[in-house]
Amino acid sequence: MRVAVLASGEGTNLQALLDRVHGRDGIAVVAVASDRPGARALQRARAAGVATSVFELEQDEDRAARDHAMAAWLSEQGADLIVLAGYMQLLSPAFLRAFGGRVINVHPALLPAFPGLRPVEQALDYGVKVFGVTVHFVDEGIDTGPVILQRAVELADARRVEEVRERLQPIEHELLPEAVRLIASGALRIDEENPRRVVDER
Repeated sequence: MRVAVLASGEGTNLQALLDRVHGRDGIAVVAVASDRPGARALQRARAAGVATSVFELEQDEDRAARDHAMAAWLSEQGADLIVLAGYMQLLSPAFLRAFGGRVINVHPALLPAFPGLRPVEQALDYGVKVFGVTVHFVDEGIDTGPVILQRAVELADARRVEEVRERLQPIEHELLPEAVRLIASGALRIDEENPRRVVDER
């Protein structure tokens, strides 16, 4: 399975994929795209010999045009699965259709709670005692796609965003590669009776 990663920042989840699944079990990270030319994720990809490209919104007429160009490039790289790993842009419906059912995202909250931007800040403001990470399929909503994997962690006394992120990041680095492995092995299917439910048939 040929994996492409979209990332906007540091690329620590990309690094987790490179370290844990790239070149194993028939999985290869073949492309990394970003909306930011200075994203460290691009440096990580180049260091691993992975093709990179930048798709800034300013380069095209609008989001649809940018996503069309990005989808074409990812298709040229032979991408089977698109992984959003800290990608901070919404994807157009046409892009999602081009890779129907083959786009996943990692989100630092227990969806459906706290979707969208600044989920850790949202959770802290709400005063929750349990935080977590979700890996899910991407649909046309904002963090509304079927859940693949989740893990919770109790942080009853958490007060700072950085404190929570430090605890959640290692969980992201475990769950995202595991989700990719499950998809590559064909272990997952959508429940016919409840399309919101992802069945793990391992």
